[in-house]
Amino acid sequence: MEIAIYGLMAPGESWVHSDVFQNVFTISRALLVWGSHLLHSTPPWPAAGLSVQLGSPRGWSEGLAWSKSQGSIFVRIHAPWQVLAREAEFLKIKVPTKKMYEIKSEGSIAKKFNEILKRLSSPLKPRVPDHNDNKMKNLSYPFSREKMYLYNIQDKDTFFDNATRSRIVHEILKRTACSRANNTMGINSLIANNIYEAAYPLHDGEYDSPGDDMNDRKLLYQEWARYGVFYKFQPIDLIRKYFGEKIGLYFAWLGLYTSFLIPSSVIGVIVFLYGCATIEEDIPSKEMCDQQNAFTMCPLCDKSCDYWNLSSACGTARASHLFDNPATVFFSIFMALWATMFLENWKRLQMRLGYFWDLTGIEEEQEHSRPEYETRVREKMLKESDKSVVQKLGANTTESEDEDDEDKLTWKDRFPGYLMNFASILFMIALTFSIVFGVIVYRITTAAALSLNKATRSNVRVTVTATAVIINLVVILILDEIYGAVAKWLTKIEVPKTEQTFEERLILKAFLLKFVNAYSPIFYVAFFKGRFVGRPGSYVYVFDGYRMEECAPGGCLMELCIQLSIIMLGKQLIQNNIFEIGVPKLKKLFRKLKDETEPGETDSAHSKHPEQWDLDYSLEPYTGLTPEYMEMIIQFGFVTLFVASFPLAPVFALLNNVIEVRLDAKKFVTELRRPDAVRTKDIGIWFDILSGIGKFSVIINAFVIAVTSDFIPRLVYQYTYSHNGTLHGFVNHTLSFFNVSQLKEGTQPENSQFDREVQFCRFKDYREPPWAPNPYEFSKQYWSVLSARLAFVIIFQNLVMFLSVLVDWMIPDIPTDISDQIKKEKSLLVDFFLKEEHEKLKVMDELAQRSQGGGQHSRRSRAASSALSGWSQPGSLASSGSQHTNV
Repeated sequence: MEIAIYGLMAPGESWVHSDVFQNVFTISRALLVWGSHLLHSTPPWPAAGLSVQLGSPRGWSEGLAWSKSQGSIFVRIHAPWQVLAREAEFLKIKVPTKKMYEIKSEGSIAKKFNEILKRLSSPLKPRVPDHNDNKMKNLSYPFSREKMYLYNIQDKDTFFDNATRSRIVHEILKRTACSRANNTMGINSLIANNIYEAAYPLHDGEYDSPGDDMNDRKLLYQEWARYGVFYKFQPIDLIRKYFGEKIGLYFAWLGLYTSFLIPSSVIGVIVFLYGCATIEEDIPSKEMCDQQNAFTMCPLCDKSCDYWNLSSACGTARASHLFDNPATVFFSIFMALWATMFLENWKRLQMRLGYFWDLTGIEEEQEHSRPEYETRVREKMLKESDKSVVQKLGANTTESEDEDDEDKLTWKDRFPGYLMNFASILFMIALTFSIVFGVIVYRITTAAALSLNKATRSNVRVTVTATAVIINLVVILILDEIYGAVAKWLTKIEVPKTEQTFEERLILKAFLLKFVNAYSPIFYVAFFKGRFVGRPGSYVYVFDGYRMEECAPGGCLMELCIQLSIIMLGKQLIQNNIFEIGVPKLKKLFRKLKDETEPGETDSAHSKHPEQWDLDYSLEPYTGLTPEYMEMIIQFGFVTLFVASFPLAPVFALLNNVIEVRLDAKKFVTELRRPDAVRTKDIGIWFDILSGIGKFSVIINAFVIAVTSDFIPRLVYQYTYSHNGTLHGFVNHTLSFFNVSQLKEGTQPENSQFDREVQFCRFKDYREPPWAPNPYEFSKQYWSVLSARLAFVIIFQNLVMFLSVLVDWMIPDIPTDISDQIKKEKSLLVDFFLKEEHEKLKVMDELAQRSQGGGQHSRRSRAASSALSGWSQPGSLASSGSQHTNV
């Protein structure tokens, strides 16, 4: 088993220099805290200037005199200063210079307000160094070995932080070709070919070690990754320092999203309380509960169902008012604007973090080809030519990737993968719809079966609704896992060239499948249930004898609320507690048991005091941020898409996220191997998905209010048909008459127990009465309500979109103070350059004048040369004598 590790050099620790292994370095079994098979090639990293050390669970080798043993062999890698300086210049990494300047303070009013806010929030701040609170900031400039005099290099071992050193080593490992492994490109290819098992940077130390010794990991655990500090702010700067910018931006985004849920939760609770306070004043629910009205309703099913009084649905009508009231309309408008404000504030926070993290103006790094892409290209060339061409291809992999069209996969090569993707995605979507239809059939058949029994007849609707929602929840959770694996497989057969392209395509596929999976049952209840049932005497049947299901007397909004709440809460509770907590612990336990049962030599002293590489190897591998983002994006959809039917959704999302932040933090600090530091300016394609959901939510909420709720029918009745401008008589207005003598043969209630003879029954629809010239046709009221609904959708959508654009325009993407600071920094940087160059030339002139007394040109040359080397930090300009691999 081979594993590659790379990390910082501990004080007093000796490393084997690369030159020792320049020509004679071979491995028979090794782990590069990366592998699990024989390594048949010379490791290329010493040639790239890295220091390498071999080790087994028994200890590290100080040369080639190391012994084989059962178990894992680790290859420990360290980058000396010369390599760090060379690669930092190559990667254009920004580092602080000697020049410091004062950060512009706000105006007097804003300054006092911020001071008061800081004092009030001081108990909520974690006890970690906060760089953003400093009033001074170093000018930053891309590292250059020719301008070493610009930088404040006090200690070469600490000048580059852990994340930067880790990133540099990983960048070298990714681009270095392995000459004896079919010219495999980089460590990722070696892992894919099972030459190495894993590769990861080391954690700083143990997070729960006794004693007062403190490291960044332990500090993160104490001040961030525990549930006991849930009330504290996140130490974003320390997270970025330890894990890199990509993970730092994720937790910054999650923190902002969670904080924005607070005002929406407060407004949602107010809307809910408004519904509770006005429930006794709701005229339609009073009319439904009034037994004196005696609205005799048509049977809900054929034969076994009897006529029933509308007053028996009093509880459902009163509960519907909690969520179907005028306040939900204004709450929907508020949430649409809330989504826009959240995205705008995130752009501003992203720019602010980019300024303090020196991400402004960074260039997109050139990405390397994925191992699967290289393999596919090599197979293509093998088919088209002889083996020598393949070897030539491998030798040129480090050159420009745009050099030759023959080295690329054309659309013809990828067409089978695209076709498979298209067919598979259609199949998965059809499968989701089929399962939703299957649950509909279950509801219809179960309702018919329960209606045959007098004991269960009274609770048919509650039983069917509850069991169907639970079935939907279980199916959604199972399909979520399946669709995630399917999306990954489909993306692999597309053979994307780079990791970024792979990740973007994977995200789009997974989001599409999981979006359809999570929201299909909800869309059915919101927009399709009860719309195609027909009418008495002319019902629509799914199968022989089974009618399409109808909405409850109070409408489908209450059932939509139940469906949404159970699926949302179920996904959060089960996925958080089982999938995110239980599954990793089971995997860790299984791996521990497997290691204990493997035969081999053991060292009791080593097992009692394992080294950091052994502890990290027992942790779960880091697989990316896609699952974390996906979970929050789906939740964002629950909060925004159907908020008109469930105003309490932001409250439950807030409660979940307070736990989710600490859960993810604990997972990264204690349960995962340390991820490679990735430098990025934004959250990428996730922002586009959030923006799309925000715009889509405006349309969905418009249709929920117009179609699913009774808001529009009530307005039409109140201002068009009501005699006194109130809602008195609204229930009677929405019910149509049906002559029971016109029921089809065999569908009449058998053994009716109704207390009086029924000539006409009522059903909820706008249709002409039996005595009209065109009986049972849609009435004028139906067309009036339909026109009003369509008008409302258009007006609501355009109004909210206009307000969203207005909010977007009013809030600048870049904060004014940050914009001013960036301009100021550019000006100061130019002045600093000119000043340093002037001082440099002045010193050189003085030294040259002093050397003129000797009258020898050689002495002047040596003096000038020594002055240059003195300004350039001796030894720092000389790159290592090793070969440099082109990217």
